[in-house]
Amino acid sequence: MSFESLGLSPVFTSSLKTLGFEDATPVQAAAIPAALKGHDLMVSSQTGSGKTAAFMLPALQRALADTAEKPAGRGVKILVLTPTRELAMQVSDATRSYARGLRQCSIATVVGGMPYGAQIRILSRRPDVIVATPGRLLDHLQARRVDLSQVQTLVLDEADRMLDMGFIDDIQAIVAQTPAQRQTLLFSATLDGTVASLAARMMREPQRIEMARPRERHTHIEQNLLYADDFAHKSKLLDHLLRDVDLKQAIIFTSTKRAADDLAGRLSEQGFMAAALHGDMNQRQRNRTITRLQRGQVQMLVATDVAARGIDVQGISHVVNFDLPMQAEDYVHRIGRTGRAGRSGRAFTLAVHGERHKIRRIEQFTGQSLPPQIVAGLEPQRTPRPGAGKPRRAPGGKPGFRARPGGRSEPARNQDKPRWNSRRDDRAAAARRA
Repeated sequence: MSFESLGLSPVFTSSLKTLGFEDATPVQAAAIPAALKGHDLMVSSQTGSGKTAAFMLPALQRALADTAEKPAGRGVKILVLTPTRELAMQVSDATRSYARGLRQCSIATVVGGMPYGAQIRILSRRPDVIVATPGRLLDHLQARRVDLSQVQTLVLDEADRMLDMGFIDDIQAIVAQTPAQRQTLLFSATLDGTVASLAARMMREPQRIEMARPRERHTHIEQNLLYADDFAHKSKLLDHLLRDVDLKQAIIFTSTKRAADDLAGRLSEQGFMAAALHGDMNQRQRNRTITRLQRGQVQMLVATDVAARGIDVQGISHVVNFDLPMQAEDYVHRIGRTGRAGRSGRAFTLAVHGERHKIRRIEQFTGQSLPPQIVAGLEPQRTPRPGAGKPRRAPGGKPGFRARPGGRSEPARNQDKPRWNSRRDDRAAAARRA
């Protein structure tokens, strides 16, 4: 379906053509006409479906389309809340691209980890669009540096993630500063539970648009499960996977910031181009790491869930769940970092035997089975899943060899080097659970 048929103004369809976008994605075709009519929307769609354009294009047209002929009025017209700094910056960049045909459209990105001075200056100019993380925006609101009384469209992007991160109170405080008659567009992986409760409190007869259930996602991603006896065994399996000659770039997920730093350090010592990404890094460090990843200067990115949310790098060929996610839904978001833009991808999940219940929850959530595999020479000593049938052989490079970034293999160094202190990490994990 063409963008012209959705009711978008020529100022936006022209920008979209310049960007190379000709046909609307399913979520855009469903959401844009309804949003242009002023309806509140609750939208569930898969990662990479084009949801940013689905909410930003109609919001810009309803609030700012007349700025193609005259300057925009004073005050914030569009407010977008996102869970992470990376996603906020991506939304801001996309908005600038969509609005290039407008005579004036000022956009402010208000996120934590960035200097207050620059944000205070741009907020003093009363931008037309604010894309923000809840915590930092609330800081500015409490200091009376921003006025939300003229907001026409409020967007909650990845609302489920913001609730999981504990932003519910911040969101409610921010929403209370916006007009009651605003339009609200909520985008989330799921529309039930706490998300539905939030919507009931701040939306007016919202229309529901559900484009894809979890079990319909990621059919182009090969999903693999490997059981390990203990932490040391899991580390050896990871080494094997990272020597796959087909690996271009990988994101390796850990459960904690400390584990991300430790693992990235070990991989660097072994000769991999590795870097960590987590919430304790300041914005400049995170931006530099993501830029290096995009340029291919980082081959192995070791990240936590929150930090990696919203990363869209088409060169990611592999995702490895070194630690299992806390929630089954996070599994879907993790593996969605590979197989971008219609490409195929491979996802590997490493689990110890005591985590079988988490694997079952993932299978129930996705509606897909994760049959266990084995790696020759690294077989688990315990049976991964009684009665599950014969495990398949996992793909990967030859034992004792590691793939160089260029595709060639060489004998892996430090094969017998002791891994990081598994007992220490186990004690730390137990303390966190307590």
